[in-house]
Amino acid sequence: MRQFKIVVEKHPDGYVAYPLGLKGVVVGQGDTYEEALSDVKSAIRFHIETFGKEVLEVEPRIIEAFVAETGVEI
Repeated sequence: MRQFKIVVEKHPDGYVAYPLGLKGVVVGQGDTYEEALSDVKSAIRFHIETFGKEVLEVEPRIIEAFVAETGVEI
């Protein structure tokens, strides 16, 4: 088993989830947080089965992930 850091975003029409530290684009979605997380886990499995374990070879490895918010003058 391999652990992935997943970003889950809440939007007006549902949730979107995507993993960090994986080569390629992998996205899951759902009406709930749990559905989006389940969907992205399935998408990660499919992505690895389709493209091979090379998609896991991302360096440097992500140790922590943070979500921050800041204002920018525009």
